[in-house]
Formats: sequence, C-alpha cells, structure tokens
Amino acid sequence: MSGLHRKGIYPGTFDPVTYGHIDLIRRALRVFDEVIVAVADSGSEKKPLFSIQARVGLLKKATAGLKGVSVESFEGLVVEYARKKKADAMIRGVRMISDFEYEFQMALTNRKLAGDIETIFLMPHESYAYLSSRLIKEIARLGGNISSFAPPFVVKALTRKLKS
Repeated sequence: MSGLHRKGIYPGTFDPVTYGHIDLIRRALRVFDEVIVAVADSGSEKKPLFSIQARVGLLKKATAGLKGVSVESFEGLVVEYARKKKADAMIRGVRMISDFEYEFQMALTNRKLAGDIETIFLMPHESYAYLSSRLIKEIARLGGNISSFAPPFVVKALTRKLKS
C-alpha cells in the first residue's frame, strides 16, 4: 500500500437526500478513500424545505453503513471548505446535458478560485438519471408516491414536513 489517501468532497443542498445522491456517494467511494458529504447551509438561490440539521441528520442515517463517508454542514464557498478539509477533489453529479452546462461553468469558476482542487463528474446509475430533490418534493406536494425515489425515513420526514 502506497499510503496515498484520496479525499473527495460531495457538496450539495440535499433537500432531501434521494437514492440518486446515495448512488453517487457509493460511486465516489470507488474513487476516493474518504468522502465528505458537505451539506450547504443555504444555496444562493435555493431556499431549503428542511433545516440544515435535518438534512445532515437524514444524510447521516442514509450513509450509516458506508465506510469512509462522513457528513458535515458548511457555509461559504465550497472551494474554501474543500481546502480546509484538505480534499483532493470535489465530486459533482451530472444527470443530463442541462446539468452539464451549469456544472461545467461552476467547475471552471472553482478552478479559477482554487486551481489545486479538481472537480470530478460522476454519472448516476441510469435508473436515477432523472431524479432530483426538487422533483420528489413536487410529487410529494401533489400527493404522489415517492417511495421509489428516497429511503423510507426520508419519505416519512418529507410527508410530515409537507403536512406541517
């Protein structure tokens, strides 16, 4: 063993965590020895339904059996957080061409801000390629069944949240 330890940061809002997010975390563990799932306190344009504490809690429960995964919240620029954590790369999921345009722009901007931190794009399993937190929240709001999109405890939390 060379002693090389690769650390990746998977940042996002995770409002809420979906099977697509969990799939990407598992894929990231094939590339990195350690994956820090970094939950953004608030996005510039996103107003999360769940509190930061709730999102971190749901993610910790969703990743409980995955060795090498930790879940933390962060504020500010993700590249600064990645530097502080001594990460080798940021992990980004790309589902569709529309994702790629946004992610490519963000990756180039992050490279300008922190050229020492790479961005790694991972594609989810095709069965999750269409899935987004925004979509499952909309389905749940309209009374649809979201049990095939997220773990049961997330479905329960989302249902409870939308009723309150």
